[in-house]
Amino acid sequence: MTAPDPGPTGRLLALREFRALLGARATNSLAISALVTVVAYQTYDITRDPLALGWLGLVEAIPALSLALFGGHLADFRDRRTIVIVTSAIVTACAAALALLSASGSPALLGILAVIFVTGIASGFERPAQTALEAQVVPRADAARGISFLSSVSLGGSIVGPAVGGIAIALVGIPTTYAGIAILLVVSTLCFTLIERKPMPEQIADEPILQSLLGGIRYVARTPVMIGSMALDLFAVFFGGAIALLPIFAADILFVGPVGLGVLRTAPSLGALLVMIYATRHPPSRRAGRTLLVAVAGFGLSMIVFGSSTVFVISLVALFFAGITDGISMIIRNTILRVMSPERIRGRVASVNWVFIGASNELGAFESGVAARLFGTVPSVIGGGILTLAVVAATAWLVPALRTLDIDTARPTDDGTPGTPEPSGGHDEDGVLEPGPGRLA
Repeated sequence: MTAPDPGPTGRLLALREFRALLGARATNSLAISALVTVVAYQTYDITRDPLALGWLGLVEAIPALSLALFGGHLADFRDRRTIVIVTSAIVTACAAALALLSASGSPALLGILAVIFVTGIASGFERPAQTALEAQVVPRADAARGISFLSSVSLGGSIVGPAVGGIAIALVGIPTTYAGIAILLVVSTLCFTLIERKPMPEQIADEPILQSLLGGIRYVARTPVMIGSMALDLFAVFFGGAIALLPIFAADILFVGPVGLGVLRTAPSLGALLVMIYATRHPPSRRAGRTLLVAVAGFGLSMIVFGSSTVFVISLVALFFAGITDGISMIIRNTILRVMSPERIRGRVASVNWVFIGASNELGAFESGVAARLFGTVPSVIGGGILTLAVVAATAWLVPALRTLDIDTARPTDDGTPGTPEPSGGHDEDGVLEPGPGRLA
């Protein structure tokens, strides 16, 4: 008797290395989000200075963004699995160092910042290598479904992590909480060791390092679909993001206090998580470009509604739908990155994407504060939503290839435009197809 077909989701989950990736993502996101919460709490408890919290983000962002391009270069020239394991081990050691510093008494702010600076260095190398490694583990045909699974467990960890960190501080204290986080990071690192070493892509012999570093930038710049999707994310978060201003809405506009603030912060994450879970069975592959444009426009509209509302329930629903649209956008953008990046420069292309993400998050929060100071909180959020809609319209007009993009038929090409559907077979190191049996890697 023939066993029933488990379907694409079942076949994907049957892959041992994919399950290892899920375990690594889940434990890492839980640990890192808890770590961020505990470090912020401890830093403010020591200094009682809000500016110290700003320094935390800055000392991590500077090395992470500065080293991202070189990290992408390294991910294409050295074993990606080894890079991920080593950098994950470094972050684990940083959590252990924070536990030791805290156990010795009240640590100096400089000591905490030094440890966080090291985690930023590790992130600059880990993120491009991990993105490239995941692309070698998740089959090409299941790219959108795999990204949905990985994003879902990451977001779930990010939602639960802060609560776990806060409760752990109250129950067992800061040093023991750091130790528990270090244990979670050990588990994450061990999960990566279950993934086999992957073949390295062929590289151009004697390529100057500067030319190599610029390889990802050049490819993204000449790939309309890729630069269009990254620009959409950059400007949507830069202009339309309102998360940094939520304390003002909770205190002075909606009058819901700290409890309401917590609920408002959770709403977008919950919306994004639900849509990612749905996408594990129904990935948004067909007409993906059009769906991306609609999703980002929906994000802008949600921000306009949120900025205009003085009713808590309406504001909550607006943020929930902002999370849904942002979740759809995240899945499609990451899938575009996966299927449109040639294997030879995948790490360098991923590093460019990480620079876009880091710039949009850090600069977006800064822009929100400046705009709120200059124009007022409500006008700045509404205006940001309107600018987001303008960015969508401009992108749809300037990048017609994005309007017609279908992920099922897209592949990397020399000129960076979507090609023909991939036949059943493998691909060479440059993303050019070779006939042959077997699942695409």
